[in-house]
Amino acid sequence: QVQLVESGGGLVQAGGSLRLSCAASGRTFSNYIMGWFRQAPGKEREFVAVIDWTGRTTGYADSVKGRFTISRDNAQNTVYLQMNSLKPEDTAVYYCNAGRRWGGVVEGAPDYWGQGTQVTVSS
Repeated sequence: QVQLVESGGGLVQAGGSLRLSCAASGRTFSNYIMGWFRQAPGKEREFVAVIDWTGRTTGYADSVKGRFTISRDNAQNTVYLQMNSLKPEDTAVYYCNAGRRWGGVVEGAPDYWGQGTQVTVSS
């Protein structure tokens, strides 16, 4: 089992920044591909970003490319999502996930999910 706990959400004005963290415990963190998803009210959960075991390969949704950066610290068992130039449409609950397969993580079928952290961007 892997337990994932997100933190760092909050209220920020448009154009501002936030950094989300996802702390993992349980099985070996470095064995897992990590991802971030988000779910806005009344919408389906959508992919945001993904990072491989080493941290060298990343992927992003078009809507966040150039504004968000995913990274990981395997020594700290933590994955981060740096969010810059935030827009009101970025308002959502953000979830991290962990999986053994890149496709599983990106497609929303990972092995584990966190409980989510709320991000609200005011205009």
